[in-house]
Amino acid sequence: QVQLVESGGGLVQPGGSLRLSCAASGTIFYIYAMGWYRQAPGKQRELVAHISSDGTTTYADSVKGRFTISRDNAKNTMYLQMNSLKPEDTAVYYCNKEPPFAYWGQGTQVTVSL
Repeated sequence: QVQLVESGGGLVQPGGSLRLSCAASGTIFYIYAMGWYRQAPGKQRELVAHISSDGTTTYADSVKGRFTISRDNAKNTMYLQMNSLKPEDTAVYYCNKEPPFAYWGQGTQVTVSL
């Protein structure tokens, strides 16, 4: 059974940084393209960063140059380094494969505010 556990969120001031982690189990992690998604209040969930099984990365325009996605296949773990955070980055952040499983983890809340 697939399990995805996100962690590392919190409250940060504009311009600050956070590093999110995603621990995956119950699946063959390394064969999948993976993604970080986010859902802000009243908005649809969106894909913000993608990493292929071979490490190729792509980003949504809104986070390009500020966020960095990475993965450690030996640890079944994925990361999202978020720098120069803005209030509009406030959301619940989720990890999943891309395209996603039907199952979603609980997510981790990121709040960017003074």
